[in-house]
Amino acid sequence: MSHEAYLRNSLAKYQHPDIAKRDILNVFNSYKDLRPVLDTFVFNDGTRKELLCLDGTVPVPYKGNTYNIPICLWLMDTHPYNPPMVFVKPTSTMMLKTGRHIDGTGRVYLPYLHEWKHPQADLLGLFQVLIIVFGEDPPVYSKVAAPPRPAYPPTTHDGNTPYPAAGGGMPVAYPPSTTSGYPSQQTPSTYTGGGAYPPKNQWYGGSQPQGYPYQAQSYPPYPSTQSYTAQTGAQTSGVQITEEDIRVSLLSAVKDKLRRRAQEVSSQSHAELETLRRTQDDLNKGKTTLEQMLQRLEREQSDVERTIMMLQEKDDEIQQVIHKMETRGEVNVDEAVVPTAPLYKQLLNTFAEEQAIEDALYYLSDALQRGVIDIEQFLKKVRELSRKQYMLRALIQKCRQKAGLPEI
Repeated sequence: MSHEAYLRNSLAKYQHPDIAKRDILNVFNSYKDLRPVLDTFVFNDGTRKELLCLDGTVPVPYKGNTYNIPICLWLMDTHPYNPPMVFVKPTSTMMLKTGRHIDGTGRVYLPYLHEWKHPQADLLGLFQVLIIVFGEDPPVYSKVAAPPRPAYPPTTHDGNTPYPAAGGGMPVAYPPSTTSGYPSQQTPSTYTGGGAYPPKNQWYGGSQPQGYPYQAQSYPPYPSTQSYTAQTGAQTSGVQITEEDIRVSLLSAVKDKLRRRAQEVSSQSHAELETLRRTQDDLNKGKTTLEQMLQRLEREQSDVERTIMMLQEKDDEIQQVIHKMETRGEVNVDEAVVPTAPLYKQLLNTFAEEQAIEDALYYLSDALQRGVIDIEQFLKKVRELSRKQYMLRALIQKCRQKAGLPEI
């Protein structure tokens, strides 16, 4: 199955599948070692969501060599309108190096993610930023034998190690991905909740919180020693380290750790407060909308009640008229219609007489066909009635013109 076909199926439940697919394919065209994986992501609050993950390596140049750093990007179902969640995913032969941009779970924090806004930000630009950041501060090391780490922060690395030495390790040359398939049983699937994941699902299905947990970390000053082995206290550069120096260094490291932890908790709290504040605003807007709907329904109810009352009054009037007509007995046809003016009365009488002549002509024709009258009598009567009918029709036209009625 091709990348495009797999993405079409995987992004079916995403809100913007076409835009997301185009953004992902642009990355695949530039970085061939990535592959899409549809898997389950578990948030801090235990919420599970099936999301698309871009799993693979990104080539990072460092001191003349190129190293493949294993990463995975989880795309929210609102992508690209919300930033992805980026993790460094070290293999069994690697160890993770935490720092200003990476926490202990491998979660990557960058200003590019914090200021993410579509269409200015996209996945291709994110990978370019990752390459620059990882080239300045590599996030992983190889696991090799190393002397015990000191209790205080490590000394400044020398210029011979390809990565800043966190334990004497050598750099990792993670092999590029050679498979073209899709999720298998060997693929790490579910990520469980940890400090690196969004607290209480705060990003999912909503806008990015203002309290994004990106903080520029501050580190304690390094001791003015060259090297020290904590277990033996052996001097390696001619400078003796006293117990007081070790105690001060330990206190400084603990303070820095507590400060970073406090910053993380503060950032998460601010993010949660911002989410609650936005929820409160949405609820207030919903309350206002409901109140407006209730007012509109009350007005419509009043209009309906008034209409019902009016219809009941009209129904009572009709019932009274029906009762009156039923009790009056027979109605004189000539008295049933009374014109409002003499002109209209003349028009009505003339029209009625003209229609009576029309009926008489019909019955004369019928009588002739049945042999009741002979042809001579028929023609005589027809001439008389036709002459009178002509005069009546002329009078009708004159009356209609006088009354301002259209001609017929």
